[in-house]
Amino acid sequence: MARCYNFCAGPATLPQAVLETARDELVDYQNSGMSIMESSHRGKQYAAVHEEAEANIRELMGVSDDYAVLFLQGGASTQFAYIPINLLGEGQTADYTNSGAWAAKAIKEAKLIGNVNIAADCGAEIPTRVPSQEELQLTDGGAYLHITSNETISGAQWKTYPTVDAPLVADMSSDILSRPVDVNQFGLIYAGLQKNLGPSGAALVIIRKELAERVPASTPSMFKYATHIAQGSMFNTPPCFSIYILNLVTRWIKAQGAQTIFDQNVSKAATLYGAIDADDFYSGTAVTDCRSDMNVTWRLPSEALEAEFIKQAEAQGFKGLKGHRSVGGIRASIYNAFPAEGVDALVAFMKDFGLKNG
Repeated sequence: MARCYNFCAGPATLPQAVLETARDELVDYQNSGMSIMESSHRGKQYAAVHEEAEANIRELMGVSDDYAVLFLQGGASTQFAYIPINLLGEGQTADYTNSGAWAAKAIKEAKLIGNVNIAADCGAEIPTRVPSQEELQLTDGGAYLHITSNETISGAQWKTYPTVDAPLVADMSSDILSRPVDVNQFGLIYAGLQKNLGPSGAALVIIRKELAERVPASTPSMFKYATHIAQGSMFNTPPCFSIYILNLVTRWIKAQGAQTIFDQNVSKAATLYGAIDADDFYSGTAVTDCRSDMNVTWRLPSEALEAEFIKQAEAQGFKGLKGHRSVGGIRASIYNAFPAEGVDALVAFMKDFGLKNG
């Protein structure tokens, strides 16, 4: 079987070694006579997986005991509501930056819960970008500042995180574990698993424990971070198989080396942006200083050429290059597990396509 080069934004490519291990263990997990998907979440086989997954996240991201590491259902989109429910008290205002589609979705949900101040808004700008520290118009005594670390759709990424007095909250769904991060700079980090960590439908949440105590007493138990902290993400049956895959992915990152992964990500992105900038036939859509290392976006001279580019690319085994329906164009998602040789192959295709059509 020949595997394609999977440029999908999410669910996204996973390390082949992880898929092979999951395949080999799927029917009979470690001679238990059952799959890990069938195992009790209270049993010793799954408990070991759960504990190792948390330990790996703590090690890879340098998470101290001041923070809880949670595995929750619903993906990052559920956290859009969880965060203001838990952290935005009555009479308070939360600051949000609008840098694109995903930031806008978080803002929309937060407004259903309480008062929101748009501290900076560049969500509709072309070329796409994220705000600067100097642009931020923050609320005195704001409950928190929410940012979207990397806009998957537009391909714009925060390269330096803002410094603020309020707790900093970041949606890192599409660049979690792709580069070094000082967790202590944040009050809360969250990420859907389906880009750099595992399958869809679950989220990783890293939260400073004292923040979890803000939640109103009247909040239903399931929607309190404090509930899940107290129960070690076991208040209800957790998304066991997703956490199992996350555990395998974090093992793989540890084996590769976190710094090696980061260096490869920078190199892959530089190679692809170099091909875009070298040919007037292609034009990048993000401001140079904000270009994402995870989601590379660009346009061709016409939508007809973009459609032909995608058609020919797919025929050669490059899948998932069509830009998001809301913006069009081309998007190559090159997450941690995406191989460098896939970027090189795409660049060769781009050069050939440009020569024939430019």
